[in-house]
This record gives sequence, structure tokens and C-alpha cells, in this order.
Amino acid sequence: MASGGGSNKAPFQSVGESFVAHYYQNFDTNRANLAPLYRDNSMLSFEGEQFMGIQPIIQKLVSLPFQKVVHQIVTCDCQPVLASQPNGILVFVSGNLVVDDSPNPMKFSQTFNLLSDPSNPNSYFVHNDLFRLNYG
Repeated sequence: MASGGGSNKAPFQSVGESFVAHYYQNFDTNRANLAPLYRDNSMLSFEGEQFMGIQPIIQKLVSLPFQKVVHQIVTCDCQPVLASQPNGILVFVSGNLVVDDSPNPMKFSQTFNLLSDPSNPNSYFVHNDLFRLNYG
């Protein structure tokens, strides 16, 4: 699918951007609210550590050692993943992470592999989640 710089977004881009806004709004306010976005076969790779399943993933996210966090999204690139999973969407995010009101935000990148929910094809869940801080 070719895309110029036009304002018409592909459906997968719109879904990906909506997901990203929802995900980080919940992450920044109450990380436990992210649980419905994962499944028992979901996997998180966070700074090289791997967690599988809803409870281990949420336990990791809520145990992160900061009180306040704000994600500032710089880019959000999305692609359909049709060959391996119908209606799958690959989402790559980069941005700034402001932790505990620090004046020096950290750079981060995160990739999500979203799959459509078999029980609700218009809904997506996180099958794979890869997070890394970008050290310069």
C-alpha cells in the first residue's frame, strides 16, 4: 500500500495510534489498568528481561521504581501483519520518558505486535511488547 504525505490514514495506522494513546494514558495514570490489553500468551521483553502472561507482565509494570511517569510520543509507525496473523498490526513507538518530574527525559522505543481478539474482531490485544531505553 503506497502512502504519500496525505491526511488519509490507513486503517491499521489509525488503530495503532489509537492503541498507543490508550496504552500510554493508562500506563501514565494507573499501570494496573493495562491488564485487559494482555492475554495469558502475551510476552513482554523489558530491558532484556522476559515476562509471559498477564500477571507477570502487570507485576513487572506496576513494580517499576518511579512514582510519576509521562510518555511523550515522538513517532508512531504502524504496519499490517497479514502473512502471519490476519488483522495483526505491528506498532513501533519512539519518544521521551519523563520520570518523577526529571528535567532530563530519557529516550525510549517500544514495539507492539497487536492481534485481533478472536471473541471481538474489532478489538486488539498485545501479543508481543518490547521495550528499551535508548542510551546515547
